[in-house]
Amino acid sequence: MNLYDFTVKAQDGSDVSLKDYEGKVCLVVNTATGCGFTTQYEPIQEMYDAFHDKGFEVLDFPCNQFKDQAPGTDEEIHTFCTGRFGITFPQFSKIDVLGDNADPLFKWLEDNTEFQGFGKGPAALMMAGVVKMMDKDYKNNGKVKWNFTKFLIDRKGNIVARFEPTEDMKVVRAKVEELLD
Repeated sequence: MNLYDFTVKAQDGSDVSLKDYEGKVCLVVNTATGCGFTTQYEPIQEMYDAFHDKGFEVLDFPCNQFKDQAPGTDEEIHTFCTGRFGITFPQFSKIDVLGDNADPLFKWLEDNTEFQGFGKGPAALMMAGVVKMMDKDYKNNGKVKWNFTKFLIDRKGNIVARFEPTEDMKVVRAKVEELLD
């Protein structure tokens, strides 16, 4: 199984086969408009601008499961993201990434990656405290912990890296560049 085996919903509710992205390096990310990590839209858009012509895609999936930080309709979320951050990459319909209604794509991503840790520093400490209240065993499972968890997919549709929201975006960019070379 790989990325191309999944079909997701576009903002308008139509089906999108991820086979449409075959041969591309893809960054799959669950996002939220009211999160402390929302500013990551800027470096994600910068990567998209820099590397789209080399075969890089961003697949953005808004999710409201973490402290209700992605309220609003798909259209309202898209309007916010295009107006505030100028995003031009594909943004799909809002989904669940956890629980019984989790999107199959994210179930696959979670089942085939491990939690990478939040690193060091204030943001890492804050995230560990918040996530531990929601999932006491968070360190030992692959569930998405928060908004802006990123999964890097190679040109063959395979998961090659997972980045927690606290990961420095320079690290994410370096790994994207490595796959594009």
